[in-house]
Amino acid sequence: QVQLVESGGGSVQAGGSLRLSCVDSGNTVSSRCMAWFRQAPGKEREGVASIAPSRRPAYAASVKDRFTISQDNAKNTVFLQIDSLKPEDTAIYYCAAGTWNGGTCPLGDDYKYWGQGTQVTVSS
Repeated sequence: QVQLVESGGGSVQAGGSLRLSCVDSGNTVSSRCMAWFRQAPGKEREGVASIAPSRRPAYAASVKDRFTISQDNAKNTVFLQIDSLKPEDTAIYYCAAGTWNGGTCPLGDDYKYWGQGTQVTVSS
């Protein structure tokens, strides 16, 4: 059974960095699409990064140069490194897992499993 738990959020100043972690207790990271989403207050949830079992990443255009997704299969963990944080990055960040059909994993929210989220707050 897939159970996703995020950690690593916090309050940081603009320009800083954070590394978010998502642990899958179901040990399925190596065989599923894994993705990070975020939802800012008053806004719709948006996909920011995904990674396939082949390690192929995908990024939203708005974060491509600052966000890096990676995975450690031995630890059943997916990471999201966020650099040069901006106040507009303030959001709850969610980890998601879904079926991999080959190729790049999507950034749409059609994922079956979701974590509870971790808050990221960036002050100017």
